[in-house]
Amino acid sequence: MVPVNSTGYIFSAFLVTGIPGLEAVHIWISIPFCAMFLITLVGNMTVITVVWREETLHVPMYVFLAMLAASDLGLALFTFPSMLRIFWLDAREMSTLACFTQMFFIHTFQDFESAIILAMAFDRYVAISHPLHYSLILTSSVIARIGLAIVVRTVTVQIPLPILLRRLSFCHTNVLSHSYCLHPDIIKLSCSDTRVNSIFGLFVVISTMGLDFLLILFSYVLILKTVLSIASHGGRLKALNTCISHLCAVILFFTPMICLSMLHRFGPRLPACIYVTLANMHFLIPPVMNPIVYVVKTKQIRDKILKLFIQKAPEKSQIMFINQIMVN
Repeated sequence: MVPVNSTGYIFSAFLVTGIPGLEAVHIWISIPFCAMFLITLVGNMTVITVVWREETLHVPMYVFLAMLAASDLGLALFTFPSMLRIFWLDAREMSTLACFTQMFFIHTFQDFESAIILAMAFDRYVAISHPLHYSLILTSSVIARIGLAIVVRTVTVQIPLPILLRRLSFCHTNVLSHSYCLHPDIIKLSCSDTRVNSIFGLFVVISTMGLDFLLILFSYVLILKTVLSIASHGGRLKALNTCISHLCAVILFFTPMICLSMLHRFGPRLPACIYVTLANMHFLIPPVMNPIVYVVKTKQIRDKILKLFIQKAPEKSQIMFINQIMVN
């Protein structure tokens, strides 16, 4: 510890936590987490690659899906490695700078994902409620402006968080309750006045993910209103079926996030395993499940992925055949 003033000290490092009570079997727990990380990398990179290469997928729905996959990829890269370091090496120590940096990027990609899911809800609303004007409303320039607005909003609200943390002193303990650094978790360790940090952190959550969630709910009220006005039963089912994948993304992302945020700020003190489980569900499950859900439920993506791999197989065989002829 190094003193920062006459009343408190600041730790030079924080200690992240694995899964409480299961430290003896961390090496075995790492196996499914490692598999989840590989699935996340392969699944999201495949979605991004397919949307990038296939011109027929350069439409708003799939552009937003590629943006969601990129956000999931970023979130996974700042969470899974931290957990695997604990499971494999028992490497729990993280410098203050590294912790604040990880916190910034985790919450940044978290806000990115929330905003992209909102943009996808708007896409579904336009597609169902105004199908004839879909291409006129969601043009390439509109999508670009939406993407820029997402980046500007997220960076603007997230940059102050690590700056405000630098003014705090940490003199009680430096043990975090999660496997990665989160803003509500860090400010609980401070022996300084954290009212500004807590209020601003709550403002960030409400003005980003909270507002996004309300707007998503509102968009689905409008979608449901349009669907109910469709005369045929088959038409209603077809319209709702286009929203299933997006609804899964909404549920996977927002349910554990809302529970975790409320418990951290207003809930009673619960066993650590509950906080860890909710945090892992929020930060680890969506990056794994989103590409799986969209590939399973979206025929165009599934067909393009199969086409990509089927094309590569003959090319590889042809190259091997040519090499064999040259050798002979």
